[in-house]
Amino acid sequence: MKQAYLYQLLDEKEKKIECNLCSHRCKIAHEKRGICQVRENRDGVLYSLVYCQLVSRGVDPIEKKPLFHFQPGSRSYSIATVGCNFRCLHCQNWQISQYPRLNQGKITGETWSPEAIVEEAVKTGSSSISYTYVEPTIFFETAYDTGKIARKHGIKNIFVSNGYMTPECNSLLTEFLDGINIDLKAFSDRFYKEVCKARLKPVLDSIEQLHQAGIWVEVTTLIIPGWNDSEGELREIARFIKGVDPGIPWHVTAFHPTYKMMDRPPTPAATLRRAREIGLEEGLRFVYQGNIPGEGGENTFCPGCGTILIRRFGFSIQENRISHDGKCPECGELIEGVWK
Repeated sequence: MKQAYLYQLLDEKEKKIECNLCSHRCKIAHEKRGICQVRENRDGVLYSLVYCQLVSRGVDPIEKKPLFHFQPGSRSYSIATVGCNFRCLHCQNWQISQYPRLNQGKITGETWSPEAIVEEAVKTGSSSISYTYVEPTIFFETAYDTGKIARKHGIKNIFVSNGYMTPECNSLLTEFLDGINIDLKAFSDRFYKEVCKARLKPVLDSIEQLHQAGIWVEVTTLIIPGWNDSEGELREIARFIKGVDPGIPWHVTAFHPTYKMMDRPPTPAATLRRAREIGLEEGLRFVYQGNIPGEGGENTFCPGCGTILIRRFGFSIQENRISHDGKCPECGELIEGVWK
């Protein structure tokens, strides 16, 4: 255990506290936990129960996050604990994200110090550490302490996140985070309430705040038939992203039935093609199709002259023509991203 960051005591007599890490802002009574099930109030002090308790470790291509404009072709050492502050009906990693909730509050994991995590990243030739697989905000203390050490070793830090952080959390993220992929799951409160048990606005706020803070941001929308696949909603998402910055890459990815959402079919390839077209029509510079390799929508095209700059198949890069200073070799167009 470790004393948690970002909380305040609300009632000294009753020992009630408020967690200010994510936008649920759980008010937690003595000996109770927040929605994430991994932060517990003990005598008016909030503790992280998953500090450095890793349930998943591995080396992934950075493209799997997905991050297409952040050190393409590099390796990212990826870690996770149990727990999540969302309860998505279609969660792909529900076995670990919902583990405490499904196992009467039990916490599991293997202890790894922040120093050992960074050492493993270095040993595996990884250029970054990704805090991923579940919502990394819920193991923020692990990420923060590890990320600070990683930076000293020239290792970058990445979140793969639902974007439900508070402004206070986002402010601390700027101290160590280099890149983030945020799931913008839909553009309606109905979806967030019924599918994720959350709200839309905090996610939009995080995208804006982190981008303004200089952290590299990419956005992913998993397109679920009958839920968020209407042309109107896809245009709203594209317009929002453009309003923040048209250079933010948007990944539109295919849904496959899983967990508690087995009643929906997989996303047709035609839907992804149309979503990509909509994003480009609305003025986004980079829109990518995901989870259907070989469609061509995974490639990076120069917005200036249309030439293929990065050719991909799945998570592998077959060709990368972008210069180290981030320019198209044909027309000199500046391509937004982290290329070095």
